[in-house]
Amino acid sequence: MQHLVKLNSGTSIVSLSLLCSFFAPYAVIATPPRNPDKSVNCDILVVGGGLSGAATAYEGLLAGKTVCLTEITDWLGGQISSQGTSALDERKTQRDKLFYSRGYLEIRQRIEKKYKELNPGKCWVSESCFLPKDGHDILSSILKDAEKKGKGKLQWFPNTVIKDLQISGDGKIIQRAIAIQHQPAPGSPPLNTFPLSQTITDAYTYQNSRRFTKTIIQFSAKSTKQKKSPTWYVVDASETGEIVGLADVPYRLGIDARSYLEPSSSSRTNDPYCPQGFTYTFAMEATEKPQPQTMPPFYLQYSPYYSYELKRLADFDLVFTYRRIWSAAPGEPKTFGGVRFTTPMPGDISMQNWTWGNDYRPGTSKDNLIYSREQLQSTGQLKPGSWMGGLRPDALRKGEEISLGYYYWLVAGTTDSQLGKGVKQPEPNHRFLSGYNSPMGTAHGLSKYPYMREGRRIIGRPNYAHPQGFTIWEVDISRRDYNDEFYKKNLSPSEYRALRATLAGLEAVSVLTGKKRPEDVAKRSRSTIFPDSVGIGYYAIDFHPCMTKSPPEAPGNTEREGERRGAGKSYPFPIALRAMIPQKIDNLIVGGKSIATSHIAAAAYRVHSFEWSAGAAAGVTAAFALKKDIAPYELVDDLPKVEPQLIELKTLLDKSGNPTAFPDTSIFNSDWDKWE
Repeated sequence: MQHLVKLNSGTSIVSLSLLCSFFAPYAVIATPPRNPDKSVNCDILVVGGGLSGAATAYEGLLAGKTVCLTEITDWLGGQISSQGTSALDERKTQRDKLFYSRGYLEIRQRIEKKYKELNPGKCWVSESCFLPKDGHDILSSILKDAEKKGKGKLQWFPNTVIKDLQISGDGKIIQRAIAIQHQPAPGSPPLNTFPLSQTITDAYTYQNSRRFTKTIIQFSAKSTKQKKSPTWYVVDASETGEIVGLADVPYRLGIDARSYLEPSSSSRTNDPYCPQGFTYTFAMEATEKPQPQTMPPFYLQYSPYYSYELKRLADFDLVFTYRRIWSAAPGEPKTFGGVRFTTPMPGDISMQNWTWGNDYRPGTSKDNLIYSREQLQSTGQLKPGSWMGGLRPDALRKGEEISLGYYYWLVAGTTDSQLGKGVKQPEPNHRFLSGYNSPMGTAHGLSKYPYMREGRRIIGRPNYAHPQGFTIWEVDISRRDYNDEFYKKNLSPSEYRALRATLAGLEAVSVLTGKKRPEDVAKRSRSTIFPDSVGIGYYAIDFHPCMTKSPPEAPGNTEREGERRGAGKSYPFPIALRAMIPQKIDNLIVGGKSIATSHIAAAAYRVHSFEWSAGAAAGVTAAFALKKDIAPYELVDDLPKVEPQLIELKTLLDKSGNPTAFPDTSIFNSDWDKWE
């Protein structure tokens, strides 16, 4: 045990593999819950401490509410901290205008204040790349200041998972949430010693183990007053839509069937087993001299997968500086593949997040990470007290292994699965950073939680325009013109006409009635405008597709055919309140990546500023609903009729520095091409 405590940033991969084999997962058995060890009352319970959850808490605290915030890791921030992707994904025009939510702007300002510059890593993928551990510290200070300013109260529960929900007899209200918080058992190693695959089952088990001591916590409403509307709100800001799955509200997972709303879909049927890939990030440091590099025992299993992917990317310095999160000294200017950057110098630190590197991309029911509803039923996780996180631990393990193997490929590999021989050269002057004080804050060196690009996505409530449930689809945001033959061949004549009508904007009726041919109508040049927009986002429709065969790393495997067809540019897009309101449960609000989007739309609705905007909208909406004694669904249930209280909410958001629409948004404004 003492060796684990003394791990530092010089720990090698071979020592990590030995640690993992020595400390095999302990056998844990789910037991019926004992009485809670503590009861905690909240106005808003936020599940998930990522960017969306932190934003919800931030706005709730500024509104003077008591916010309980749970997180499976011990870091706030998700993408910018525990998931290691501390490189802000932004679009040029939005960044130039600094048109973001107030809390997101504060994050950027505090990064710049801490480092005396916004981009201490001198990366080229972003205007801001920094150390993940600082992401947690910055967010912690932001929430502390919001608590003081708004006179709210933050109750922070790290290392905590939701185990069960008590839902009212009519199925409409979450009355209580039961959680498990874990701490190291006496004599056991510190937290962050073992990767998630080895601890997740234990974390969701009530019983104490040799590894963890558990505290069972019961969350419930702070107010006991009788009201016509909910007295507290639960916000699912988790990375996978965990409460969505546990509460069993209608949702989608993976690919949506091809239709006039999702015309670029790779499948004629739904496929819940092919979401985007997930990634365990890690940090590596450039050194002056070659370092000993030891091949992980599982390397040969994954080596057929690794690649630079494209010739224009086949340069080690380019890959290293892509997400360089710390620049120790100025390097020499270099250009490769049209990209300008400075060469790595000893002491520089790079965070790795590469599609054909440490992405793990399962695409079948044999190896998918996020269990579908059918899989949850078959594994018994939907039974009371039986929830175990809704993930496949073995997929996590393989994601961890492919990431460790990718580091070895970068420094010692000589093969390339996509580009062939003679492309990849060894780069031994680097070391893998691990240890409790390393950038990822873990003894094993991997991120505390994988970067999740896609989770369960709710289906919003049905209305006259969305009889199957509200969803934001591909056609609502894509800049594609849909003129190529694929769409004419793969959609029926009626579907193709419906597609063109949907894209026709003000001339839609003329297309539907046959007064104009679909080919004669210009496509609108903006996103769909939703009257209930409560937030904004802007990013390309960016895919990391699942692989065709199982296992993903199989030699010769390929990406699922057609999955990248929907990728490309988007217009600046809105976040509709209806996309955040699930069916069935009235006091559940959904933020982050689990809002009601399609598979293709979700490929854009996933980056840092979007997550913050969605979380901010959730926090303001929850506080507003409590103050006005109105449920969120009541703000939108009469649309398209005027909803006075919806207008009041939108005005509150805008005036508080949380934009609900991009500048000059109007059905008459088609001038969006200038938004880069």
